[in-house]
Amino acid sequence: MTHETAGEWRGWREATREALYGPAGFYRGPEGPAGHFRTSVHASPLFAAAVARLLCRVDEALGRPAALGFVDMGAGHGELVTGVLAALPADVAARTRGYAVEHAGRPAGLGPGIEWLAEPPRGITGLLFANEWLDNVPVDVAEVDSEGVRRLVLVRAEDGAERLGEPVTGPAARWLREWWPASGEGTRAEIGLPRDTAWAGAVATLDRGLAVAADYAHPAAARPPFGTLTGFREGRETRPVPDGSCDITAHVALDACLLPGGRVVTQRAALRALGVSGARPPLTLASGDPAAYVRALASAGEAAELTAPGGLGDFGWLLQPVGADRPGDRARFDALLVDVADHEEQ
Repeated sequence: MTHETAGEWRGWREATREALYGPAGFYRGPEGPAGHFRTSVHASPLFAAAVARLLCRVDEALGRPAALGFVDMGAGHGELVTGVLAALPADVAARTRGYAVEHAGRPAGLGPGIEWLAEPPRGITGLLFANEWLDNVPVDVAEVDSEGVRRLVLVRAEDGAERLGEPVTGPAARWLREWWPASGEGTRAEIGLPRDTAWAGAVATLDRGLAVAADYAHPAAARPPFGTLTGFREGRETRPVPDGSCDITAHVALDACLLPGGRVVTQRAALRALGVSGARPPLTLASGDPAAYVRALASAGEAAELTAPGGLGDFGWLLQPVGADRPGDRARFDALLVDVADHEEQ
């Protein structure tokens, strides 16, 4: 924080943008996200393997194009794109180019075949995957005052103190009316319009394929009355203070981000559709091949964490097909989405 901004009151969106992505921002640090919180990517290599299987299904739905792209949005240190490329069958890997999109600089040791970008590449045919990206797109916060007026919540960067500002107006007010109606004095909401815009922009970079956003989410019927804005530091949830010392995040209204033709399912359903199961290996394996049993048991534990109710399994996956307008493409992508929906019902 510079001297000029000391003591300044700003909306949470502006304050968060500076705290996360400014010159001394949280995401500019050498340790990266993995140093502060655990995502599905860090929980198990099963996650990257499942995304690789999804890329193969997208490849099939696209008719096996000559050039296939995988775009990792909010790539951190490139863990997901590295794992996905390593898990692909040789014939698919030979046609696939990996792209990591991140504000921070390229990490040392990243594979030379992965392109490191500040913005997603345009004109890609393939899969764009945004794992816990949208929750870090900064948003403003609104609170209902004693007269029933929704006002912007202003924050002071150095200590996280808050006060109410001007009434919410314009497109932000319209977004709140449609997606997060007020419910009483003191109730709060995160204004998700910037996330809708960011997601639409990311989707627009694909020519043909599938875009997926996997994130903490809440549906319109169950918006949290006091919002979800929080912070994380060194693996622990903490009070959000926009001074660059912690991650600042809020759950995502994925249903508001949804574009025509897409759908939202749980991570549990999506991963089950992609072959991730938390079932324990048969006990007979323990006597026949103890080492294999131990490996299978560890894998089952990791799968259970990725699909657990009340945890990572409750994440939302927004599945958005792009450019599948030709009759053959549409039928294949419909079949892919229906397969995941069937697992949602189980």
